Amino acid sequence: MLSIALCQLTSSDIPAENLEAIRHGVARAAAGGARVVVFPEAAMARFGGPLKPLAEPLEGPWAKGVAAIADEHEVLVVAGMFTPAEDGRVRNTLLVTGLGRHLGYHKIHLYDAFGFRESDTVAPGDEPVTLAVDGITLGLATCYDIRFPELFRALADRGAAAVVVPTSWGAGEGKREQWEVLVRARALDSGCWVLGCGQADPVATGVEVNPKAPTGIGYSIVADGFGRVHAQLGPGPDLVVVEVDPAVTERARTATGALANRRLG
Repeated sequence: MLSIALCQLTSSDIPAENLEAIRHGVARAAAGGARVVVFPEAAMARFGGPLKPLAEPLEGPWAKGVAAIADEHEVLVVAGMFTPAEDGRVRNTLLVTGLGRHLGYHKIHLYDAFGFRESDTVAPGDEPVTLAVDGITLGLATCYDIRFPELFRALADRGAAAVVVPTSWGAGEGKREQWEVLVRARALDSGCWVLGCGQADPVATGVEVNPKAPTGIGYSIVADGFGRVHAQLGPGPDLVVVEVDPAVTERARTATGALANRRLG
C-alpha cells in the first residue's frame, strides 16, 4: 500500500507565494500519513500570464525550495512548474522531488484544443516517466495527456501500478463531466489507479483570474483499475489522502484483459 495525498489549491502568479502553499500542503499531508504528496499542474504559477520570465531549471531556487520541503517531511512531492526549453519556449514540467530523487517529466501532449494554443509558448516532451516509491511504480502524466490512452498503457507496460495526473483543467460546458469520465476511462484502459489532482476553481475562492486561461475547476478524483471512484473533492481548495493498493491493479488487469488482449499497437 502507498499513501498518496492530492492537494487541490488555486495557484497565484507569484512563485514565492505558491512555494508557501506547497509548504503548508506538504505539512498537512505528511501529518495525515502521506508518503507521496501531489499538487496541480502550474503549481509554480498559474496560467494566464507570461510563463517564460518565470521558468527556472530543475536546479533553480524554486525547485530546490520544494526539494527542501520534501526532505523536511520525508515525502515525495510532485508539483507542476515551468522550465526553460532549448528553442526559447518553456516546458510544462512536473517536478518530482524527495526520497532521494529530483527529476522532471515534461508534458507530452500540449493543449491545442478548445480554442487554446499551448504549443505557442510551450515545447512538448517526448519521454514517459515512471519511478518506484516503496516498491510501487508510479507513472506521471499532465492534464491534456489524459485524453491519450496510449500514454497510460505505455506507463502500464513500464510497470506503473498508479498514474498521478496534476491538472489545470479548463472550465466550460461539459468539461467537468469529461474530466471525470477520462480519469475513469484511463484507469480502465491501463488497469492503473489514476489520481487526478486539479487546480481549485478560482471562482469558488473569489480569486480573479484571466478568463481566457485554463485555471482549473477542482474536482480532483481517484479511480482504480476497475473504474471505481475512491475519492473526489469539490471545487474549492482541499486535501485528500488515498491508500493505493497495487494488488487492485493486478486484479483489474486480470479481470478485464485490457492489456493482455490487445491486438493493435
